Amino acid sequence: MSPEAPQLMVVDDDPVTCDLLCEVFAAEGFASRFVQSSEAAIASLALESPDVLVSDIRMTKPDDGLALLDHVKHEYPELPVVLMTAFGSVDTAVRAVKQGAFDYVSKPFDINALVATVRRALAASSVNQPEPIGDEEHQQASGLVGHTPAMLEIYKMIARVADSPAAVLITGESGTGKELVARAIHVHGERAAGPFVGINCGALTETLLESELFGHVKGSFTGAIARKAGIFEQAGSGTVFLDEVSQMSPGLQVKLLRVLQEREVVPVGGDTPIAVKARLVAASNRDPELLMSSDNFRHDLLYRLNVINLQLPPLRERREDIPLLVAHFLRKHTRNDRTPPRVDDVALTALTTYAWPGNVRELENAIERAVTLNQTGPITTADLPSRIVAPVAEVSSSDSEDDLVPLFEGLPSIDELERRYLLHVLEATGNNRSRAAEILGINRKTLYRMAARLGIEL
Repeated sequence: MSPEAPQLMVVDDDPVTCDLLCEVFAAEGFASRFVQSSEAAIASLALESPDVLVSDIRMTKPDDGLALLDHVKHEYPELPVVLMTAFGSVDTAVRAVKQGAFDYVSKPFDINALVATVRRALAASSVNQPEPIGDEEHQQASGLVGHTPAMLEIYKMIARVADSPAAVLITGESGTGKELVARAIHVHGERAAGPFVGINCGALTETLLESELFGHVKGSFTGAIARKAGIFEQAGSGTVFLDEVSQMSPGLQVKLLRVLQEREVVPVGGDTPIAVKARLVAASNRDPELLMSSDNFRHDLLYRLNVINLQLPPLRERREDIPLLVAHFLRKHTRNDRTPPRVDDVALTALTTYAWPGNVRELENAIERAVTLNQTGPITTADLPSRIVAPVAEVSSSDSEDDLVPLFEGLPSIDELERRYLLHVLEATGNNRSRAAEILGINRKTLYRMAARLGIEL
């Protein structure tokens, strides 16, 4: 680190973003400068030594931020690199982690979060942490789709834990994609060559579940005409996934705890232990705090399962991802010989404002239904289930019109209308400037200029 102001290099092909970041970090006491390509960054690094490098990932080809990261880690291994991205996927998160990025923030970024991240990078004595971006091909391959900060955090956690042998507990509401996350952890880890064997603990009787988990020997019960390997044995050195583990009976919880402690299973009716080499990933729609307060779930088992916890956000908390998910499911459920239909604006509004109690699974079912019913033209509200369309119809016929009337009263000028709308958006977002800029389709620097022009203090 330099003895005076810490040196920051910003790499982004968007000049507005570069100006904004340099302005922000200059106010934070950094000596900051920017370049607008990875090639320019590489040339500059040969002449100067910044203390932190902040780079966008998706930039003009041939080289992007990941290529720049790879160069930096080979040539300047002590230089912390913070990545920025408006796109995220598990594959790119894993690449960034393994290439040695310090951390990342999502676009549109929270300025305070970015400053805090850069300060952490500055304080770090070595570079050992990760981060991501993504494109649609990678998202389709993993099944995990989303660019919101909440999903980027999930991608980052998947990348960080993939190679660890530690048990993982994935929690979240039904339909949030817990099995997809479990499979992503397996596929991107050192155990990817081994089997991924999963079972739903709430779908089987206690006796059948015990046999499926631990196996049985021939003659151990009526119908046991041959030896059967349980899923821990089937998985070998791969991954065992226990879905809805919180629905397991107390008796089986004791036996599962023994497996985790002793790293061996004893088949039903047998007496010879079999070594367990598989990694365990479990899932529950109840969070660890609720499980801890439950009399039906053993605390000692929870401690074993919950070494690493990944909490998946419900779809209603990441509505910005809904258009991406809709496009993904349209492609998935449209025949290969047809072009996926588009969704008209009214139908898309209905999809993005609905509460989605069934989360991503419910959204996929709705899109599959719409693709099936729609024969020609765009998908409209007529192709969607009535429960999804009804709330939009109610709002459009009453509350929303009343709420917006004050914006248009008195035949205001364009500037006054713009001022009223900006105030309306700021109030609706709780004065969250990043969210307001996102809704308005502008960056934060433009938002500040707009507010100053209209006489609004931010």
